[in-house]
This record gives sequence, C-alpha cells and structure tokens, in this order.
Amino acid sequence: MNEYGESRPSVEWAVTPSDIGPLLLAATRRGLVSVVFHARGPVRERALGRIAGRLGAEPVACASGLLAEPIRRLSAYFAGEPLEFGLPLDWSLSAGFNERVLRELASGVPYGTVVGYGELAERVGRPGGAQAVGAAMGSNPLPVVVPCHRVVESDGGLGGFGGGLETKRRLLALEGVLPAPLF
Repeated sequence: MNEYGESRPSVEWAVTPSDIGPLLLAATRRGLVSVVFHARGPVRERALGRIAGRLGAEPVACASGLLAEPIRRLSAYFAGEPLEFGLPLDWSLSAGFNERVLRELASGVPYGTVVGYGELAERVGRPGGAQAVGAAMGSNPLPVVVPCHRVVESDGGLGGFGGGLETKRRLLALEGVLPAPLF
C-alpha cells in the first residue's frame, strides 16, 4: 500500500489543446507526473502505455479533477501570463542525476530567462557535464512545466528539444526570449 492507502497508484490523464498542439497531461495524487507533446492518436497511446508500465497503474481518463488546476495554469501560460506554474509535481518518472538537474531547472530558471547546458551542470555540482544535462533534458517527463525549453547552448544555439525545435522557438517567443515569428 502507498501513503494514500492504495495498493497501486492512481493515474489520471487528459489531453488539452495548446498553442503548440495537444498536450497529454497525467497526474497522480502527489501531483502532475507527465506532459507529452503532440498527443494525437498513436503518440497518446504510446505515452499512456509507457506511463502505465513505469508507474504500475492503468491511467484513467480525467476522473476526479486532479488535472483541473494544471490545465487552468497551462491555459494561462499559453495566454501569455508570465507565471511560475507552482504545481505539485510527482517525480516518480525521474531519478538520480536527471531528477537533480530537473529540480534545479524547475526552481532556478524563471519565466523569460534561459540557462546554458554547462551552467546548469555547474549548478548541480557537475562541471563539464553539459552533455549529461542534455540527456537529462531529453528525459524530462514534465516539459513546459519543468522548462527544458529554457536550456540553450552557450554559443546562443537552441540545442535540442524533444517537442521539436519549432516548439522550443514558440515557447521561448511566448516568454519574450526570442522574437515572435512573423507568421
């Protein structure tokens, strides 16, 4: 049994529209556990399968309202409100170095700012670990909310991004870091 008296964790999911396409959100009673880009058809089904396998619980479509606040805050974010999400997060899909990097990113890189891979590596005590930080960004189960789009190359390049570079550009433009695209 877990801390909530359940033998298996309860996982709820919903797909919400956004300016960067549909996002799949999943939450447990601890908090938001996953955000998935481009959550149509097969992408959504694969993501739900991975979540079920990793958490040992079959996700159910939004049942108790666990996702109401994350959906509201993401809507506000995409409407241009400069906010820190301040949501409870369930870190069950991260561990070790990756989790340490992602927690530092979540708490230490505010809206409208960017950080280099190398600088983030130094912040978590691993100077010279820029590539390891890049791998941690690639493992981020909570993109947008844990803002891996704010991590860039030291020479000004965007670096990689699991949601695609156009998505990264759009998120950075939304936050005022890059100019908005003309069309």
